[in-house]
Amino acid sequence: MDRNRTGWRDDIFDVLVALALVAFGLIGTGPAGANEGIPTGRATYPVVVVAALALAVRRRWPLATLAVGTAAVTAYLVLGYPYGPILLSFFVAVYTVAACLPLRTAAVACGVALVALLVHVFVGVRSPGLLGLMPAAAWVVVPFAVGTTVRLGRESAARGRVDEARRLADAERLRVAREVHDVVGHGLAAIHMQAEIALHLLAKRPEQAEAALTAISRTSKEALDELRVTLTVVRRDEAADERAPAPGLAQLPQLRERLAGAGVPVTVEVDGAPRPLPVAVDLAAYRVVQESLTNVLRHAGPATAAVRLRYAPGEVAVEVTDTGRGPLPGAGRPPGPGYGLAGMRERVTALGGSFTAGPGPGGGFRVYATLPVEETS
Repeated sequence: MDRNRTGWRDDIFDVLVALALVAFGLIGTGPAGANEGIPTGRATYPVVVVAALALAVRRRWPLATLAVGTAAVTAYLVLGYPYGPILLSFFVAVYTVAACLPLRTAAVACGVALVALLVHVFVGVRSPGLLGLMPAAAWVVVPFAVGTTVRLGRESAARGRVDEARRLADAERLRVAREVHDVVGHGLAAIHMQAEIALHLLAKRPEQAEAALTAISRTSKEALDELRVTLTVVRRDEAADERAPAPGLAQLPQLRERLAGAGVPVTVEVDGAPRPLPVAVDLAAYRVVQESLTNVLRHAGPATAAVRLRYAPGEVAVEVTDTGRGPLPGAGRPPGPGYGLAGMRERVTALGGSFTAGPGPGGGFRVYATLPVEETS
């Protein structure tokens, strides 16, 4: 943990911990000595207080805190004072270094502290001998293990948050790319087809080319308006542009007119009573129709298309068929699923629906999607 990133709440908590250990040391050192049959005097308590007060800055300067605590505890034990509350201050100092610093730095610092702590085992006034090695080492090994576990858990949680943020960002980029692909792809496909018609008619029948150019102008404006709405939704800090409605099935008549102007007659059939749909479902259904008709423009050749909507309890179904070329290699339509089909599938399955696409029963191509709709009571 960076010492400069500790907040004032952490500082206050550390001060309270230090004061609590000071009080505990002043109260508990005497009884600890009496229990071990070791007398304590006035010189005992300043060392106890210093070891505890160092913890007030333990997260800002963990190494300095450990150094002060190690010196105080080593001196305390070498002078022959009893095992007591001062060891709790040392425990917290070791834990802080292990929890806040990189593993290598923490291991070196705690290793030095362990060597210093073991001095009293051999040269102390009341040396416990080799039998004191294990108890003394435990006061370093245990807090070091606990602190390292806490640090690793904290780092793992931080990595998890970063990964989740990255995943959400990737999902948002994919969603934006899919929206822009659907809007721009459809508009450009329609404009391309209308431009081809205009170029074909310009030399022979210029008066009819004007209608195609007018359709190009209208289609480009509609596509720009829809793209503006899409980008405004992405930029949530700006107010929505109300000049163009949010994409949905209500815009199918405009979509049909746009395709008719590009030379693809489209029929729309509705089975069941139309009803308001959730925004996400309405948008997904519209995008399925839009992308399917865009594929008809791009790949089907001379063809007609039919859109069928079925409103049923608990779901809405969308079917788009055409009479153009089937998905045969070399026939103009790609045999495998393209980005558009993959995007439609992702949209539908993300909402819990089903999606199929392939050759139609009577030729051409068929796209069929069902989207669940929660019934409101």
